[in-house]
Amino acid sequence: MPVNAKDEAEESPLRVALLGCGVVGTSVARLLVQGRDDFAARIGRPLEVAGVAVRRLGRDRIETGLPDEAFTTDAEELVTRADIVVEVIGGIEPARSLILRAFEHGASVVTANKALLAEDGPRLYEAARAHGVDLYYEASVAGAIPLLRPLRESLAGDEVRTVLGIVNGTTNYVLDKMDSTGQGFAEAVEQAQALGYAEADPTADVEGFDAAAKAAILASLAFHSRVTAADVYREGISEVTASDVRAAAEMDCVVKLLAICERQTVEGGGQGISVRVHPAMIPRSHPLAGVREAFNAVFVEAEAAGELMFYGPGAGGDPTASAVLGDVVAVARHRVGGGLGPAESAYADLPVLPMGQARTRYYLSLEVADRPGVLAQVAEAFSRHGVSIQQVRQSVSAEEAPSAELVIVTHAATDEALAATVQQISDLDVVVGVTSVMRVEGE
Repeated sequence: MPVNAKDEAEESPLRVALLGCGVVGTSVARLLVQGRDDFAARIGRPLEVAGVAVRRLGRDRIETGLPDEAFTTDAEELVTRADIVVEVIGGIEPARSLILRAFEHGASVVTANKALLAEDGPRLYEAARAHGVDLYYEASVAGAIPLLRPLRESLAGDEVRTVLGIVNGTTNYVLDKMDSTGQGFAEAVEQAQALGYAEADPTADVEGFDAAAKAAILASLAFHSRVTAADVYREGISEVTASDVRAAAEMDCVVKLLAICERQTVEGGGQGISVRVHPAMIPRSHPLAGVREAFNAVFVEAEAAGELMFYGPGAGGDPTASAVLGDVVAVARHRVGGGLGPAESAYADLPVLPMGQARTRYYLSLEVADRPGVLAQVAEAFSRHGVSIQQVRQSVSAEEAPSAELVIVTHAATDEALAATVQQISDLDVVVGVTSVMRVEGE
């Protein structure tokens, strides 16, 4: 190649195609335009927005800083003329097809699509590697928080034991308001919707689907094993009551929706992974207990590194765009200097254990007959299934009926053993009803 042709190639811009122009896409486009000179200096070549794929033309998108001609409805054509494709449209299709098409045409991909990665991550990894390009996805979990790259790269020489985190801002806001104001679930959700923290249909958040997808990604990276969203045990927060939150407060705890990924020794000495999402009480002394409003935080425990905490805004246009653009710079540097980022690491191939084998502590509230011998019968049910009682508290009901509330906190036990215990307790004549069961984490 003549010297002048080589110099021209080195100075030519890297073309960035943006798929989606919602809240995050708008922020990505604006920051790309505003930081043009800085990105060129950091990468070694300029970045140029090749186009933005949208559903409909004609809308006012002046905030992006891009001219009208930059927008197109032909996403399939756009990805064929890009060096880097940024996917922020979400969902499974057409995102998956567009990403695979981008790989086929030699483009690296940066995505924030947690649902797609949790469902079909291995296929995307394999396609990227087959075409010699990068797949980066820092923004898919915990917004602006640098979390996935530390798991994938910084802790690659360590053994991660536990990843425990608050990875959904909507549910954290709702539970925080229930704790701080005494609001009920429905009222707290309405407030979250009014402030833009919750969607008009909050199902994906409050029922734990969003957090489950993120838990699958975290477990895959932390334990070098393939984990999908379907592998994750999931409970949402719609059944959490104001009484549950008050009970937690009486124990000096708070209720949080947690994503929990744990390396666990199984019978015979082998290892497996427990991956679950559910509400749980955690002590107010735990670092995650102080995470307020719509913030996210993830607590990581590794063999050599010990305990690490990652905290920050987990959603929003600019925070998420920050993570996206960090990935854009990384893959652009690879385009300029050669090489690729880490491929999928699934060598450990640890099995995902059924929820019945997960071990944790439990809080139970029972309405029981207020007469002698009740506690002995209840305690016998716990003993029969190997569940050890840590604390017991009893209070007499204010109602005319001769009943009392019995609150029990257990030592760690398997979910299977606790379920069998609850079933036996429910059948006792002295038990009016099991009013609440909640896991206790973070000790």
